[in-house]
Amino acid sequence: MSDTFGTLLKLTIFGESHGRAIGAVLTGLPAGLPVDMDRLEQDMDRRRAKGRISTQRHEPDQVQVLSGVFEGRTAGTAVTLMIENKVQRPADYDQLKYRLRPGHADLAAFARYNGCQDYRGGGHFSGRITAGLVAAGSICRQVLANHGIQIASHIEQLHKIRDRDFDFAHLDEDIALAQSLEFGVLDPQKSADMHSLIEEAASQGDSVGGVLETVVTGLPAGIGDPFFDSVESELAHLLFSVPAVKGVSFGAGFALAGLYGSQANDPIIPDPALPGGIITATNRNGGLNGGLTNGMPVIIHTAVKPTPSIYKVQDSVDFRTGKAVKLQITGRHDPCIIHRARIVIESAVAFGLLDLLMVRDAQLKLGQDAGVPMMDTRDRFDTNLAREHESGDAAARSETAISPTADQARKEQA
Repeated sequence: MSDTFGTLLKLTIFGESHGRAIGAVLTGLPAGLPVDMDRLEQDMDRRRAKGRISTQRHEPDQVQVLSGVFEGRTAGTAVTLMIENKVQRPADYDQLKYRLRPGHADLAAFARYNGCQDYRGGGHFSGRITAGLVAAGSICRQVLANHGIQIASHIEQLHKIRDRDFDFAHLDEDIALAQSLEFGVLDPQKSADMHSLIEEAASQGDSVGGVLETVVTGLPAGIGDPFFDSVESELAHLLFSVPAVKGVSFGAGFALAGLYGSQANDPIIPDPALPGGIITATNRNGGLNGGLTNGMPVIIHTAVKPTPSIYKVQDSVDFRTGKAVKLQITGRHDPCIIHRARIVIESAVAFGLLDLLMVRDAQLKLGQDAGVPMMDTRDRFDTNLAREHESGDAAARSETAISPTADQARKEQA
């Protein structure tokens, strides 16, 4: 089983949905990075189940830091984060031990692990495991934020209801708005409509899915590598690791296939007010060219399928007998997970980008040590953050990262 990912920064996840605990281990973080546990708790709260549109399994999800953080800073050793499962009800799954749940990993997992896997609540395949990803991602996100890199998501689409897109002429305001919203829909009326749709699906024993739009600002140009280690490859690998994710695209994504090259290309224009002095007038390629960041906001769209645990009667098979059976799932399940998945997607993106930034920084340092001249198109990301105790300079860079020329380009795109 592959439960570790990363190059210089590595993430390991562990646990099962109804086991004693779940969690994550981060290795490769330099010593001295500030870790704000209050901010980590805020991120965990964004994932918690709340109200009638989420599961009634209300786990407290209190993160215990077992190692790697001392007196509010990383110690340079493995950061081990554990979350105890407090309200398991494994008996809910007794009837499902031999009956395969449609839409779940039951059949594939049985074939892969010879029936030895923990089937309760999906075991290690459960979305519950993403709590550890959020805890680890929160630390990564704090590191990025201290360097002026922001990540935000909104529910772009729920079933057939669409929110408005991020307004690239006023992106900073929309990022602040998205980060402040519990449900994550920019248009208040669409938010109300989506709530009603989830409640309607729940009342019918059904579920709904949707699409998240994620934006990343403040990234320097030149992050990533071509081909196998492209930014798209790395982030898609992580995002497809999140249970229920069935599609990932960048920028205009599949819509680019319906355009002419003259429409798909993003015109390059000068902008002396920004580091590097160059931007693109549009951003249909989502801030990425050739597998590398180009300095524009990175735009990601993630499709999340409807929750497979529904209360309607479904067709299945009892694999002891091989005979067809009718299956009706009981227990506590989400009629929709996309509003809780927002922070999960952002956490996966934060981890992936921090690893990519650390790789680039290490490569640049090797080049500098060898006397290779460097072209500073953007401020170099410095992973030796032990020397940085305040984020004021980074915040100032972030605030001034939008010039009048960039504003005009965003308005033209909008």
